[in-house]
Amino acid sequence: MMTVNMFGENMYILWDEATHDAVVVDPGMMRDAEREMVDKFIKGQELNVKHILLTHLHIDHITGARWLADQTGADVCGSALDAQLGRELPEQVAQFHINIETQPLELDRNLADGDTIPLGDEMIQVLHVPGHSPGGLAFYLSQSGLLISGDTIFNGSVGRTDLMGGDMAQLINSIHEKILPLPDETVIASGHGPTTTIADEKRCNPFL
Repeated sequence: MMTVNMFGENMYILWDEATHDAVVVDPGMMRDAEREMVDKFIKGQELNVKHILLTHLHIDHITGARWLADQTGADVCGSALDAQLGRELPEQVAQFHINIETQPLELDRNLADGDTIPLGDEMIQVLHVPGHSPGGLAFYLSQSGLLISGDTIFNGSVGRTDLMGGDMAQLINSIHEKILPLPDETVIASGHGPTTTIADEKRCNPFL
């Protein structure tokens, strides 16, 4: 996990120790120093980045995606339901008055609920969890007991729904249908803030 940009966004790098094949989730780097940090880490670990996985296409999760794809040859993967948000990346930048140069982001590969992505001996399962955005995704690694949840659920909270395409009822339904049924010991690695577990959120999350 690396925390980047002014929004405190958590990006994740996962890899198979035998093959060094890797995926990067939500590369939100905005500054040169952040891009250099990620580049140095990938080269230092001798990783072969196969895929860039996007939980959703809000500005703080995607600003480094195309740069990283160009550096590594990886494809950029996300939900087609969020594709318009990617195309509107310059407008998102302007909305938040951020002084960076960026281009519209087009997905290379569309992901949908039930898709799987191999990583070594493990399969990353794609869960569609709309509510924070129409195409919100979470990535579940059952063998590792890990859920990368994006901005759907946090330690003691849930994602905001006041942005374009947000829907609180849909968000809560996604959490109840797709996330809470996972094993209690599953670690939730979210888009912002510290990790938590399914058990802790069942017990303590006031939104649920």
